[in-house]
Amino acid sequence: MIKQKNKKIVVIGGGTGTFSALRGLKKYPVDLTAIVTMMDSGGSSGRLRDELGVLPPGDIRQCLVALSSSSTLMRNLFNYRFPKGGLAGHTFGNIFLSALEKTTGDFKKALVETGKILRINGKVVPVTFDKTNLCVKLADGTTMVGEKHIDTSEGQRKRPKIIKAFLKPRAEANEDALNEIGQADFILIGPGDLYTSIIPNLLVDNVVDAIKKSKAKKIFVLNLMTKCGQTTRYKASDHIKDLEQYIGSNTLDLILINKKSPSEKTLKWYKRFSEEVVVDDLKESSYKITRKNLIKDVLIEKDKADNYRRSIIRHDPQKLAKTVIDLIS
Repeated sequence: MIKQKNKKIVVIGGGTGTFSALRGLKKYPVDLTAIVTMMDSGGSSGRLRDELGVLPPGDIRQCLVALSSSSTLMRNLFNYRFPKGGLAGHTFGNIFLSALEKTTGDFKKALVETGKILRINGKVVPVTFDKTNLCVKLADGTTMVGEKHIDTSEGQRKRPKIIKAFLKPRAEANEDALNEIGQADFILIGPGDLYTSIIPNLLVDNVVDAIKKSKAKKIFVLNLMTKCGQTTRYKASDHIKDLEQYIGSNTLDLILINKKSPSEKTLKWYKRFSEEVVVDDLKESSYKITRKNLIKDVLIEKDKADNYRRSIIRHDPQKLAKTVIDLIS
């Protein structure tokens, strides 16, 4: 009897959204690969990038931890953030990856060795090894340079709409990333901040071409909440419209969107930052729409050593993974 080959799922993104997707999907018998943005310029990653000349390790580290089958202690160690002193704000995992990159002279080698230590169930693949910056042009003609400036919500309530995103300098795709996309049965895009976790991957040379040529079904997971300065007052259709500027129309096959409203306490917290639930205004068209309760019921408490504002609700890894698995089955 010929053993049936596991379905290959490629997740494209970065940040906590991809972390949640990978945590849930790794528990199923699938061939799992994360293709990860490498344009982070803020926080611990940005400091290491500026001071040591290394590639930003933060999004990679989160994906490695998400796929880890190592002990809880090891996973917690790699996510440990130093609260004070000269290392304040840095995570152990970011420092470890950067030290390995400097030791080996090769980020890819550092990634492979860290994957062995964490015993990851799947692959983590940087979208590029080139050092580049995310830039956006706003509706008033100004240009913002650097992911850390684009990502921040503070003082951005009246920021003009983003009309174009690009990389400076241009970046060549990691061949491994293109190969993984080409071999995929399903490509999961998101969840994650549209302009700082998802679209940066699509700006790398040849990535969109590879996605279009791939025979994989393309699934887009919409965010739970809008992001001030990036997707202010965006409805679901606005997210898809902006995404299609880069990935092309008629590329997506399936859309996943949450149908459960967050608690009033949660909504009040987000309202302080001019953020709100992504309104479902989608109508059946060239893609199939699946609506499910995808919210994790537990509110996320921010690490006191973390100076960045983080979302307090996330996609539930188990709910999201089960929905994806049901769709691909």
